[in-house]
Amino acid sequence: MKVGTDGVLLGSWVNVQNEKQILDIGTGTGLIALIMAQRTSAMITGVEIEKNAADEASSNAKSSLWNTRISIQNSSFQQYAITTDNRFDLIVSNPPFFENNQKSKDGNLAIARHNDLLPFREIIMGCLNILNETGRLALILPVTPAQSFISLAETQGLILNRITKVRPNNKKEIHRYLIEFSRTKLTLETEELAIHTDDGFDFTESYKALTKELYLKF
Repeated sequence: MKVGTDGVLLGSWVNVQNEKQILDIGTGTGLIALIMAQRTSAMITGVEIEKNAADEASSNAKSSLWNTRISIQNSSFQQYAITTDNRFDLIVSNPPFFENNQKSKDGNLAIARHNDLLPFREIIMGCLNILNETGRLALILPVTPAQSFISLAETQGLILNRITKVRPNNKKEIHRYLIEFSRTKLTLETEELAIHTDDGFDFTESYKALTKELYLKF
């Protein structure tokens, strides 16, 4: 699986403070888990249901500078959430979001993209079980799934406190929401971000500033 812009966006956007335990739900090949390890001194857990991806994430973590702080679990998030004794200061996820769409013939790709195995409600309920009282949940989603997630989360007591609306460039429509929740209501922070310049030949200065710690070319 390639390094995707969504994972880089979430990993660089989420606020990190003095977290001791961070969880990455659906870690895939471990990209966001690795970014969290780079940006913090926390212990990082990545949970991934698909074995090949989990094996690759584990290999990537072991080959990294932060190999003593990253643990990869080959498990469904639902199972992990009811069996772990860990409590997390921050949970991050670039979750599967397609519903009732034609699935890829590649079963592993279908798992990564479709939320049959990880519905939004089960993400929310699992996070409520394992988040610290002051813990936060941060995700990246396309606009319509994000709106659904926000509505569902707030019915369960997770409150949206930060949102960044992302465009490919300023000439195109918003296509992603970066969203962050906690149990406590704070002043809602709202921003917009364009990834590319309008001519499409470069990244915007805002995107470069956000992600410069992650890209060698910046």
